[in-house]
Amino acid sequence: MRTVIFDLDGTLADTSGDLLAAANHCFRQMGHGDVLKHEHDAGIALRGGRMMLTHGLKRVGAYAEGTVDDYYPVLLEAYGQSIDTHTYFFPGALEAVEVLNKSGYGVGICTNKPEALADLLLTRMGVRDRFASLVGADTLPVRKPDPEPLREAARRAGGHPDHCVLIGDSDTDRNTARAAGVPSVLVTFGPSGEDMAALEPEALLHHFDDLPKLVSDLIGTAT
Repeated sequence: MRTVIFDLDGTLADTSGDLLAAANHCFRQMGHGDVLKHEHDAGIALRGGRMMLTHGLKRVGAYAEGTVDDYYPVLLEAYGQSIDTHTYFFPGALEAVEVLNKSGYGVGICTNKPEALADLLLTRMGVRDRFASLVGADTLPVRKPDPEPLREAARRAGGHPDHCVLIGDSDTDRNTARAAGVPSVLVTFGPSGEDMAALEPEALLHHFDDLPKLVSDLIGTAT
C-alpha cells in the first residue's frame, strides 16, 4: 500500500490561534502582557511552543534559555486546556483525506507536535479515526527532519516507507521527505506559503481539491 502522510499544524489545520493564546498566557504570567499578535506571528506559532517563547522573550528584551525551559510545560498545559477553541481545518482538507482513504491509500500524520496533544486535538475535533497513524515529536527518540518519524508513520498506516508522500508547510517537511528519499508537497495557503516554491518540493498545493491527483501523479495508485 502507498501512503499519504500529513504534517498537522499549518498543513491540515490552522492551529496558530490556540498556540498564540497559550504563549500569551505564559507572557501574562511573566508580567509582559500579550506579546504575540496573530497578524504578525502566526508563522512563528506554527514553529512550536519553544519558538514562540523564544521569539516573544527576545521581543521584550527578556530572553533567557532557562525561562523558556521553565515556561514550556506551562504553555503545553494551557494549550491542552483550550486546544480547539480557534483551530480550524483548511478548506477541503478533510474532504481530500476522505477521497484518499476511499481510493485505498494509507493516510497518516507525522507532526512535531507532542503526540498526546496531536491526538487530543484530532479527537476533540472528531477526526482521529480518519488517520491510520499518528507519529508526534516524542513518539520516537528522533523527530522531523530526521526521516524515521515519516517512515514510521507510513509503516503504521499500513504502507512501505519507500512509497509515501509527505504533505507539509515548511523547510522541516521538505528536508524530512528529502532525507527519506520520497516526494514532498508543500501547501501555499499557510502563513509562509509564499516561501514554499523556493524550497523546490516535487509539487505545490494551492487547494486541497487538487491533492488526490497530485498524489497519484507522484506515487501512483494506492496499491
